[in-house]
Amino acid sequence: MTHVFLFRAVNVGGTAKLPMAELRALATELGATGVQTYIASGNLIATPPGDPLAFAQQLESAVETRFGFRREVIVRDAAALRAARDAHPFSIVDPRFSYLVPLSAAPKNAGREKADEVPTGDDEWALIGDDLHVRFERGAGTAELDLNRLLRTLGVVGTARNLRTIDALLRLLG
Repeated sequence: MTHVFLFRAVNVGGTAKLPMAELRALATELGATGVQTYIASGNLIATPPGDPLAFAQQLESAVETRFGFRREVIVRDAAALRAARDAHPFSIVDPRFSYLVPLSAAPKNAGREKADEVPTGDDEWALIGDDLHVRFERGAGTAELDLNRLLRTLGVVGTARNLRTIDALLRLLG
């Protein structure tokens, strides 16, 4: 089954350079089929040779070995990504301002309670299972909500994609 493998924080601000052609080649070397990428922000679509979570861990290790940095990889199949997209709880004025943040796991209750203390200004967030949904009032570039602080408080790893990207990934997943 085809999955999307979402790399956290690659090709952002000149750090963690991960060329997509080399990522596709690496995934193929690890046995994946139907390998493709979408834009340069670490979105890999592929059918792994076995367990998708094990394959994600292989990708993390292989990227560290080859490129010298470690980045977490979050995995979703088409059904999970579609369900998360459909569950987006906020009105979508502009899909570039609304985000889905797939998480490595559902946060524990202690993190959830503390997360309410993170300042948001006019931005909004909601936790649904192992996905975080965010709507930035004026876009991520001028956000009042510090998404990294929110994730640290929740005690989980996540990687944000705006809904325009999520919709494109869903089309590629079929």
